[in-house]
Amino acid sequence: VQLQASGGGLVQAGASLRLSCVVSGGTFSRYLMGWFRQAPGKEREFVAAISRTIGSPYYADSVKGRFTISRDNAKHTLYLQMSSLTPEDTAVYSCAAKDTRLVVTSGDYDYGGQGTLVTVSS
Repeated sequence: VQLQASGGGLVQAGASLRLSCVVSGGTFSRYLMGWFRQAPGKEREFVAAISRTIGSPYYADSVKGRFTISRDNAKHTLYLQMSSLTPEDTAVYSCAAKDTRLVVTSGDYDYGGQGTLVTVSS
């Protein structure tokens, strides 16, 4: 299973950005999908996840109300719509997949991929 995130870039504070994650191999619809991020000098942290069944979203408190996670099972693609970005959102964002019906917000996922860098200037 391979995951490829894209869509990062340099934006100003207050801007919006949409990240995508294309999954190849495996069965996308079986996977809980999650977004994580790692800022320079900081630990990797959970951002959002979406369940495999009814697509229920879960968010870290730091992004709740600003970020929206979604998935398109037909396109094997995961999205993260980010709005009202702040410099504190600057990080490498990566996607991950886990074959489970549950929702996991820890880093215990089965598959992960290269991230995409998001830089928010003040």
